Amino acid sequence: MPIVDFSVDKPRRSNRGTPIELPEPGTVAWRLAVAYGSEGGFEALWSAFLEAVDPAAVRGLVLGPWWIQDYTPVSEALSRIVADADRFPALEGLFIADVSSEDCEISWLEMSDVTPVLKAFPRLTDLVVRGGNGLRLEPFRHERLTHLRFETGGLPGRVVRGITASELPALESLELWFGVDEYGGDATIDDVAPLLAGTRLPALRHLGLQNSEFQDEIAAAVAHAPVVAQLSTLSLSMGVLSDEGATALLDGQPLTHLKSLDLHHHYLSEAMQERVREALPGVDVDLSDAEEEDEDEWRYVEVSE
Repeated sequence: MPIVDFSVDKPRRSNRGTPIELPEPGTVAWRLAVAYGSEGGFEALWSAFLEAVDPAAVRGLVLGPWWIQDYTPVSEALSRIVADADRFPALEGLFIADVSSEDCEISWLEMSDVTPVLKAFPRLTDLVVRGGNGLRLEPFRHERLTHLRFETGGLPGRVVRGITASELPALESLELWFGVDEYGGDATIDDVAPLLAGTRLPALRHLGLQNSEFQDEIAAAVAHAPVVAQLSTLSLSMGVLSDEGATALLDGQPLTHLKSLDLHHHYLSEAMQERVREALPGVDVDLSDAEEEDEDEWRYVEVSE
């Protein structure tokens, strides 16, 4: 679905004074972004959007920068969206914090509890959340959610535990970017364990456990995880995967049923990369972005700050 930017400052009339026709509300995802220094902030933007676009037909919303100057928490903007949830009966996709590093680094984004959003939109199928600072998620049940992704430079363990304690019978794809402890990424392999048991998410077909400082531990756990048998695609990318983790992965259960295995941004030796390819001849394996330890033997995840 194409994305259309909507802002208070965007012209609504042409140079000739005629109204500029907007696309049909349900044919695009609407990206709402507060321009730096604009008056009224998100409240003014939201009110203008509801006046210009029929919310009953909107299927996709993308929340860009919501602050005027300081990096304020997203809670006020989410509260406004939740308050008007009944006006969006067709909403299926929501991206919270589609913010580039030019506007704010991912780990500087001030997040909040996103549970009310999931409870307010029972027809939601796709949710993406970017940023982990202050992020919270309580256990919930959602009948229609099929795709869930958390992009962070530091994923709080409480969020992972919130997911594992939730009931998501339709969830087909789950991606978690763990990040680093310095930016609040305190999740552990014990937090991930319930996901790997294969009992909580019956419809899961894609699992991404990514961007982690404990990527070798994840690989070793995945090697014997019951959930792998139901997957079509698996991503252990963006982290500090080494030969140790790759060896554990290959020495575990067969992975030849997978359509793809994403390991990009890794620390595997050339010999280990070749071993992975030979072991999985029918699997589309992504081994791009091979990294090297620096002289102090430091390894870095792909996304932190």
